[in-house]
Formats: sequence, structure tokens, C-alpha cells
Amino acid sequence: MNVDMLVFGEDWGALPSSTQHLIRHLLPEMNIVWVNSLGLRRPKLCKRDMIRAAKKLARMVSKSNAIATDFEASGLKPHIVNPRVIPWPGNPLARRLNESLLTNLLQPILASNDTRPILWTSLPSAADVVGKLGERACIYYCGDDFSALDGVDHEPVAKMEQDLVKKVDLIIAASHKIASKFPPHKTLVLPHGVDFERFSTPSNRADDLGSGPVAGFYGSIAGWFDKELMLETAKKLPHWRFVLIGPAHTNIKELTDQANIEWLGPKAHKDLVHYSQHWDVGILPFKNNAQIQACNPLKLREYLAAGQPIVSTQYPAVDDYSSLVSIAGESASHFADKIEEAYKSNNKGDNQKRQASVEQESWHIKAQQLKDILLHL
Repeated sequence: MNVDMLVFGEDWGALPSSTQHLIRHLLPEMNIVWVNSLGLRRPKLCKRDMIRAAKKLARMVSKSNAIATDFEASGLKPHIVNPRVIPWPGNPLARRLNESLLTNLLQPILASNDTRPILWTSLPSAADVVGKLGERACIYYCGDDFSALDGVDHEPVAKMEQDLVKKVDLIIAASHKIASKFPPHKTLVLPHGVDFERFSTPSNRADDLGSGPVAGFYGSIAGWFDKELMLETAKKLPHWRFVLIGPAHTNIKELTDQANIEWLGPKAHKDLVHYSQHWDVGILPFKNNAQIQACNPLKLREYLAAGQPIVSTQYPAVDDYSSLVSIAGESASHFADKIEEAYKSNNKGDNQKRQASVEQESWHIKAQQLKDILLHL
């Protein structure tokens, strides 16, 4: 196999990231090797980490690299590699061992190449193999502020990122806030896209969504999710149902104990449209922290493509859609008032405007822009 691009990303087949969306659109034209996550923090002795470690170990020893994913309907997928590495980003010995393990694993895969591949990494943890795999150019695609990202060992990962930035030929940032961290002479901004066709095409209502009025959220419920705002808002709107969809990476018992808050757990990405097109208001109750100030959430554009009203806390990425999204302050009273206002004032014309605002931001269009960038490497 001649490899055109070697990609270091999160685990392929997990909830679709911006990297997976972009790479999917390159697959018809490029042979791509995808290296599953190298890890950005040392595992802890907790149930969540032990389950994740067991899954990764099973993939490492499996003879098959096949992983089920929404993206494979066309039959196209990258060649997936499950690396054997030590997830301890702050340990110098672990970094040296991982460098050796990765180069020994990947060099034979690349040995038969007629041309030198592009190396793409979405993770700072690939820093130590840059320049060791015969690549003709290296791209760092940065979709998050890793110095503030929840669930990351910030100090060692920031050091890895500094090392990576010095080595790469190009940095592609998902937002202007993220781009401001890096040298301007080798940094471009490519905002996230949206699977417009999937989220705008009319779909059936999910059986477990129930009747309205319903305010809904999907995504990971983690450190950036404002649980207190969510709880107090629900208390102020007892006649509303609040539906939360996604994995819970924090204790949400206080939320699920509230009578009008319902957690439906994780859902397949392809099924989210059956909720977002049919709840009465989509909500984005994010905390005002460094991670959110730098974020460019995929779900914001997916909500817009679905067409329903949206209420969000304030952060830079949502400002671009301020005429289409109700931006609330950080108080539960204001958030609750905005939900009621958005619900009562909504009409078909507003739905169409929200959808039209992201029609030209599809992942297909973003991938075409990326292809133009790759031609100049």
C-alpha cells in the first residue's frame, strides 16, 4: 500500500471529530493510515479509565483493525493502526519508549512508499515522531486549546505542543482564538464544518423524545457543561422537559434527580438529528472558561442545520451567529427567559434562516478548502 497521509487522531469510530469529518472526504482520493489515540493524560484508577483501557487493549491484540463507524456507509475507511504506547505524557522515559515503539511500528508500513507521505496530527502526543517517519511535510491540526481542555494533563501536554509547533510545517487552527497561540507565519484558520445534508434533511421524531415543550442538549457532559445553570434553569421552568443526550464524564445525579431533567445517555451520531429537529429549543449551557472561550463546537452548526431555535451562553464562536442564536447571560433567570422567548417567537422562516446560515459550511466545502491547502505543501 502506498500511503499518502499518516494521521494521528483520536480513536477512529468514536463520536465524529472534525479530523474524522475532514479525513473522510479525502479517502476517495488518498490512501490514509490512521493511528488511534496516543493519549493525553495518565489513566486513573477509576471505572471509566479502566473500561477505556480494556477496550484499547482488546484493539491492540486484535488481528482486525475494523471499527464500526457512521462514516463507513460508502465502504471507504483508512487503514487503522492501534499503537502499543504508554499513556503517560509527563514522563520522559515513556516519551522515549513511545517514540521507539511508534517508529518501529510505522516504518515498515511506510517502507514500500513511492513518495513521501504527509504527516497530520491532531494530538500533541505525536510530537516525538515528527521528522522520524520520512514525511515530506507535517501538519498540526488544532481543534482545541489543550492547555485548558478538560480531561488532559495540561502541563506535559502543553510542553509536547510547544515541541510539536517548532517541528511542523503548517498549523491549521479551528478558531481565531486558537490560532492566536501559534506563530502567524505558519498558521491558517479553517473553522469547523457541518454535516449539513444529514442534519437538515427532514427526519422522524425519536420515540423517546416525548412531548413538548422540550429543551435539548447533546454532547459530552463534562467539566465545561454548566450543571448549576442547567439545574436552576430547569427549576425555573417546571412545565418544560430538559433532555440531555451524551456520555456523562462527571456526576450528574443532582440533575437526574430533578423531575423535569431526563438523561437519555449516549446516542449514535447518525441518530442525533431525530432529536435536534424535533425538540422545541436546543440549548448550549457552557461554562465561561478558557476551554469554551477557544472552542468552535461542532454541535452549534449541527443545531443550526437542524433549524430549531437555540439558546446559548456567550463565547466567541457563537457571536458569529448572534442574529440566529439567543445568547443568554450566566444567570438561570436569563437563560430560562431566553428559552421561553425563543419558543414563543419561533416560525418557519426563522428555521430556514438558521439552516441557510450554515449551508455553505458543509464538511464537503471545508474538505475542498483543505485540498487546496495540501496542494501547496
